Amino acid sequence: MASEKQFIIDDTDQAIIQKLKEDGRATNREIAEALGLTANTVSARIRQMEAAEFLRVIAVSDFAAHGHDVLIQLAIEVDNRPAIDAAQEIAQFPEVFAAHVVNGNYDIDLLLTVPDFEALKRFMLEKLSSVEGIRSIQPSIAVDVVKYQFGSSLADLG
Repeated sequence: MASEKQFIIDDTDQAIIQKLKEDGRATNREIAEALGLTANTVSARIRQMEAAEFLRVIAVSDFAAHGHDVLIQLAIEVDNRPAIDAAQEIAQFPEVFAAHVVNGNYDIDLLLTVPDFEALKRFMLEKLSSVEGIRSIQPSIAVDVVKYQFGSSLADLG
């Protein structure tokens, strides 16, 4: 049985990742100049990290820039149905950008964004109410986003 080679990032990879975090639109040449590397080296390393599924370069947009001014967390309790099934159904709604099956007082934790409270009302009454098994919903409205870091570096955690 062949063993798979484990991908390990080094300080250069970390520096490239940091530059991408600072400016996701930076070209390989700009990153290379900042780090004293060649553009080919930066390009090759990014490709290696992507191939190893260690790095994904994506665009993240601001909710408010799209007219979504309400950010809300919903804690949902489910009865007579597996929570994972309900969560998968709910996750299909475009307003939902994160859905987690959790333990504790509730079964599902959702994060969603809507343009306004009228849209939230429609979501709750027209969409969420159509999902079987929902026993209770506990909403929490975000009044300020203190930290939203989609691309946290797991390598920094050790």
